Amino acid sequence: MNSGGLTRSKRDLPPMHYTLKIESFSLLLKTEVVKYESDVFEAEGYTWRLCLYPNGNTKGKGKGFVSLYLQIENTSKLGHRWKVTTEFKLFVFDQINDKYLTVRESDASVKSFHEEKTEWGFDKLLSLETFNDASNGYLFNDCCVFGAEIFVIKPTGKGELLSMVKKPANGSLTWKIEDFCKLDRSSYLSKAFTSGGRSWRIKVYPKGYDDGKGNSLSVYLELVDGGKLPRKKTVWAEYKLRVLDQRHGKHVEEKKSRWFTSSSYSRGFPKFMPLGDLREVSKGYVKSDTLIVEAEILTVSVSKLFSY
Repeated sequence: MNSGGLTRSKRDLPPMHYTLKIESFSLLLKTEVVKYESDVFEAEGYTWRLCLYPNGNTKGKGKGFVSLYLQIENTSKLGHRWKVTTEFKLFVFDQINDKYLTVRESDASVKSFHEEKTEWGFDKLLSLETFNDASNGYLFNDCCVFGAEIFVIKPTGKGELLSMVKKPANGSLTWKIEDFCKLDRSSYLSKAFTSGGRSWRIKVYPKGYDDGKGNSLSVYLELVDGGKLPRKKTVWAEYKLRVLDQRHGKHVEEKKSRWFTSSSYSRGFPKFMPLGDLREVSKGYVKSDTLIVEAEILTVSVSKLFSY
């Protein structure tokens, strides 16, 4: 439920960090207390206390409501110009349904405690009409329970920068495969070239691979040491693979865009071109028993860790 910039919901779990239970609440009111401050408690490496206005904080906008705030303590130990950034929730216990009413900012915005602002909370935690109605369970048998849960945001100073780099430096390789007709292994690898902070190479299956076995030349771009990528680490590449026509300049070229992973670090085309075209001398793909294969990386993802 959202109202007044606050989100209210119920849950079974009690507050993680502190609970303030008040018995004989009516007697407390007779003392004409305006503000009750709890004992201090530790949470997330800092010292805090709850500040309760049983009849609302009339200096704020709490008239007709119960007001509850979180206050940071022992700030003299935090040094000059200290700041503690948090996300926190405050609670009221529904004793009839054994549920905790959880109250937080609707946009879950963070709040920074500092020298000029040592207290944050809610003027309108709960209306007095709702709170005083025993059937709601918040004030039951003259007893009520409040609580707090705090998460302190502490930047680690570490981050990752992901860049999609177009036309990365040194992003191409031309590989001359000599004595092509004498090749007898199932696959061959070019030398490696480094682009986008990664090493790449071309992989060729002279007699074809997978669907291309026996009928096509298969050509792939392989991420060197890709099998050693950390789990869920991925590298994006948009690239072209081509076989040069050394007579007419009518090159065979294919383009692909893929994420490379530890399980899929060789990406390409099992049916890049028919073996029959390679064997036909007039087509010019194999000249002086040399096949020329090229790889060109058009876009690559570059991930860098940094500190700040």
